[in-house]
Formats: sequence, structure tokens, C-alpha cells
Amino acid sequence: MAVLTYNDEFSCPVAPHRLFHGLFMDAHNLMPKIMPVVKSVDFVSGDGGPGSIQQVNFVDGYQMKYLKNKLEFKDKENCAINYTAIESDSFGDMIDYISSEVKFDAAPGGGSKCTIKTTVCPKGDVVPDEETLKAGKEGHMQQYKAVIAHLIENPHLYA
Repeated sequence: MAVLTYNDEFSCPVAPHRLFHGLFMDAHNLMPKIMPVVKSVDFVSGDGGPGSIQQVNFVDGYQMKYLKNKLEFKDKENCAINYTAIESDSFGDMIDYISSEVKFDAAPGGGSKCTIKTTVCPKGDVVPDEETLKAGKEGHMQQYKAVIAHLIENPHLYA
């Protein structure tokens, strides 16, 4: 199994605690409201703490039907979270799981610097094609962009 690791970093004008709250503390309420492709976000097990499993359900016609994430670690005060995408109809015979380590740090001017480490663990000796990996990353970044735009438009939210 050839594990693939990617590191990404970006800055945005939203404070770390607001961004963390929108993306990870209140995603089950916020995502269906601001992302047209998300039908619902439901807790399959747990209460939002480590070990909890959340399922994101997508609208009919989207590239996937669902994605289950398991929370590994969450530090609200330091705006850090680790979670693993453990199941999706889009994984097929290619992906076993995808883990993400996300951290938001304060940036000059009140914004955030976001660092993301993503580890893709394929099934067996499968090597996922670049198109599949790119589509996954773009979908992930759409979520971040939607939350950032919503928080800019609603500066009172999670203040």
C-alpha cells in the first residue's frame, strides 16, 4: 500500500475560532444551508467528541451519495482537529480511508492561516489516479470556500 500525503496551506480574512466553529463545530447545521450539494449532515454515533461518526449526505446527481467521517481529535481552544473519512460510495476499490489534520492559526489583521495535512490510504496495491485525487481535494476546498464566504457575509456569526 503506497500512502499518499499532501500538505496544503492558505490564508483567509476570517478569525480562526469562527472558521473552526463553522467548519467543525456547527457543520451539521451550516453545511446544508450554504452548500447546495449537501442534503444533510447527521451524527451516526457519538455526540461530537472523539470517536463520533458523522455522515454527510449529498443531493441526488452529485458525484457521491455519502461520506462518513470519524472524529479522532478536536481541540476547540487551539482550533485543531483530526478526522478520518472512513467510508464513501465514491471510494470504490481505490480508497481505504483518508485522514486529515487541520489547524487554524491567527494571521495578521485578524484572519487565519490554515494548514491541512491529508493522508490518502489506498486499498491494497491500488494507486489512485490524479483525476480522482484532484476531484476529492476540490470538493474539500469548496466546503472551506463556502464557509469563508458565508462568514465574511455574516460577521456576527460565531463571533
